[in-house]
Amino acid sequence: MFSPLKAAFALLYLAELISSRPLTTTSSTASRLKLSEITHRIQQLNTGVQVPCNDTRVAQVAFTDRKLSEHDLLCQAATALAKVTRCKNDYEPLIINLKSLHGKAGCSLSTDNEIYLRNFLPELGNFTQALYRRLATTAAN
Repeated sequence: MFSPLKAAFALLYLAELISSRPLTTTSSTASRLKLSEITHRIQQLNTGVQVPCNDTRVAQVAFTDRKLSEHDLLCQAATALAKVTRCKNDYEPLIINLKSLHGKAGCSLSTDNEIYLRNFLPELGNFTQALYRRLATTAAN
């Protein structure tokens, strides 16, 4: 189970490394801290017996779409999670951190394609971990 997740992290990291649109709404250190908190929270949710509301369907966010900025993707992820009402308390910390990173009032999100929350969370974790790594690499240079 973890081997495909690691491979997905690596592929997403490489795709994001190629992207030339850095996060700029907050300081690099603050952004890395928020991204780390998001990734850690997702890991906590995934290590439980069952992801809270795992059978809930949410809009699929195209985290690998290079046409969309990181801010747009973070906004779409926050919007998708905000629509999970049954387990709002479980996902509220993620939504707050995502909103603080993208800094937008709202964004468009297509509901044409939906996936289960249990599949959405690892994708979001991969994306935020890739952003974290890229920010750390940028800060080191």
